[in-house]
Amino acid sequence: MDLPQALLLLCAGVVTGAVNAVAGGGSLMTFPALLWVGLPPVQASVTNSVSVAFGYLGGVASTRKDLQNQTVLRQLVPAAALGAAAGCALLLGTPEEVFDWIAPTLVLAASLLMAFQERVMSWVAHPHQQPKWAKIVAVFAIGLYGGYFISAIGVVIMAVLGLVLQDDIRRTVATKNVIQLAIGVTAATAFAIFGPVAWEAVAALVPGTLVGGFVGGHYGRRLNAKAVRRIVVVFGLVVAAMLFWRAI
Repeated sequence: MDLPQALLLLCAGVVTGAVNAVAGGGSLMTFPALLWVGLPPVQASVTNSVSVAFGYLGGVASTRKDLQNQTVLRQLVPAAALGAAAGCALLLGTPEEVFDWIAPTLVLAASLLMAFQERVMSWVAHPHQQPKWAKIVAVFAIGLYGGYFISAIGVVIMAVLGLVLQDDIRRTVATKNVIQLAIGVTAATAFAIFGPVAWEAVAALVPGTLVGGFVGGHYGRRLNAKAVRRIVVVFGLVVAAMLFWRAI
């Protein structure tokens, strides 16, 4: 990796960290950045998962007070981790020519989910209680998605938790952060051992995400979260179109 590519990833990391702090969905930006520096799609997805996992600790730390007596995590965290492990195995077994079509489809789906994030949040505000087995199956499916393709995982988790949990929004967000961390750590560990991680790219991205997260957290209140989210959505749709064109 040459210096311009490293600087591109560093800048992408800064933007990603800031966007995550303000509106979420920043990993939709790091994936195409990894493609632009020449990584194959599967390796880009693997490297993206490892790079963003470092940022999930902050979310858990910031909402730990809302986790008191949240005993449901005893079932949900293992389900999320197992799902993530299965998703990692599925990704590593996917041929590049197949993932060339899957990647833009997932970017498109993640972008559309970001576009309807407010509706997702309103759904969570009117929670629904489901049997234990339904919660476990749903969170396993979340983990499967996160292990395979990490982008917009926070929005996906919130959407699913709104379907299966009966809890207030603050505790749901705290639960989301723990599940997100479990998926991120599982995926990062699996890919570090078995995956084709581009460690030079990780070294360029991670410092950027940390700086961007700090800046976004500090100045984020001055920004319009809706406007930032719209930019992310438009960017994701453009990237999806470019990836579809590339796959043809």
